[in-house]
Amino acid sequence: MGRKTYSAKNVVSVGPYSPAVEAGDLVYFSGQTPLDPATGKLVEGEIAEQTKQCFRNLFSVLEAAGLTPDDVIKVNVYLVDMNDFPLMNLVYQEQFTAPYPARTTIGVAALPLGAKVEIEMIAHRKGNY
Repeated sequence: MGRKTYSAKNVVSVGPYSPAVEAGDLVYFSGQTPLDPATGKLVEGEIAEQTKQCFRNLFSVLEAAGLTPDDVIKVNVYLVDMNDFPLMNLVYQEQFTAPYPARTTIGVAALPLGAKVEIEMIAHRKGNY
């Protein structure tokens, strides 16, 4: 039996991975960097714009999986510069409603293509809590 995967037309993958894989009631979303799907290049700008693009990419795949931000239960955020945390956090807060998903934010040395942020998520299909 193969993996049940999800992708979106407007999401760019830069490696041999699926944008999302379903396992039972959970859907695991691969980390998204702030790639512009129209150009395939990293979005220029500061952490706020890069964070917004990460969520645009993630939410496109989330929608393709038939889910919404309310189905997200866990988010991992990877930042190259932890000084970017406050601005990333402001953008993050606008993406979800309370009660917010669980979250971990990790400082890393580098990310693919020189991104300042990468975000991954786990969502749960409703009706099974």
